[in-house]
Amino acid sequence: MITSASNGQVKNIIQLNRRGKARREQGVFVAEGRKMFSEAPSEWIEKVYVSEALTGDAELMAQVRRLPYEIVAEPVFRQMSDTQTPQGILTVLKTPEYRLEEILDRENPLLMVLEDLQDPGNAGTIFRTGEGAGISGVLLTRNCVDITNPKVIRSTMGSVYRMPFVYVEDVASLSEAFRSRSIRTYAAHLQGKNTYDKEDYTQGSAFFIGNEGKGLTEEAAWTADTWIRIPMSGQVESLNAAMAAGILMYEAARQRRR
Repeated sequence: MITSASNGQVKNIIQLNRRGKARREQGVFVAEGRKMFSEAPSEWIEKVYVSEALTGDAELMAQVRRLPYEIVAEPVFRQMSDTQTPQGILTVLKTPEYRLEEILDRENPLLMVLEDLQDPGNAGTIFRTGEGAGISGVLLTRNCVDITNPKVIRSTMGSVYRMPFVYVEDVASLSEAFRSRSIRTYAAHLQGKNTYDKEDYTQGSAFFIGNEGKGLTEEAAWTADTWIRIPMSGQVESLNAAMAAGILMYEAARQRRR
C-alpha cells in the first residue's frame, strides 16, 4: 500500500493531472471515479489506484484485481485527486490515437469541428452530447483545450472512450479532405443565411463551432460552404458553444432518423 505523498507514483499522478505536457510525453491520462473506471476499455488501462477506504467493496475490488493496481492510504489519495470530493478510484489510461481518414471515411459522416474552444466543460459536453446524437467524431484545432485535461474527461461522462477525436492544424486545413468526400460544411454564424433547421444534413456534414468569446475566425468562417444561425429572442446574441453544438447535432440526428 502507498502511504507517502513522496512516493514517485503519487507525484506522477499529480503531474499528469496538472500538466498537459506530462500527459503528452507519457501518452496517458487520468480518469477519476467509479463510472469512468467501469466504462474504461480494458486495453486502455495502464494502472488503477484505489483508496484504502474502498477496499471493502468486494464487487469493485473483484474488477480492480484483474488489472495492475495499487491501494493508497486515504490522506495520500486525497492529494492525488483532482476533485474536491474524491470518489476513491483513479484510472490511468493510454491516450487513444485516431486517424483523420478513419473518421472522414465513414458513410455520410456527421462531424463537429471545434476551433480554439477553451472551456473544458464545453468540450466535454460536446463529446457527451455528440455521442447521444450519434455523430461520427470530433475534430479540434491545435489551440483547443486538451481533451485529456481532467475537467474535460469528467465532463464527457465516459463518452471520451467512445467518441473518436483528432487534432488538426486549423479549420482551413480540412477543406480539401471535406471537398473530396462531398462533406458539406456549416459555420454557426450570427450572419447565417438560413436558420439551422432549413438545411439538409442527411448527407456527409460538418458543423464549425468557434471560440467561446470570439466565435469563428474569419478564415474558418469563409471556409464553410454555408453559414447557419440559431434564431434568438430578446437581447441574446448567441448561445453557449456546447448548447449551440447540441442544437445543431440533434437537428441533424432528427433529420437522419426520418
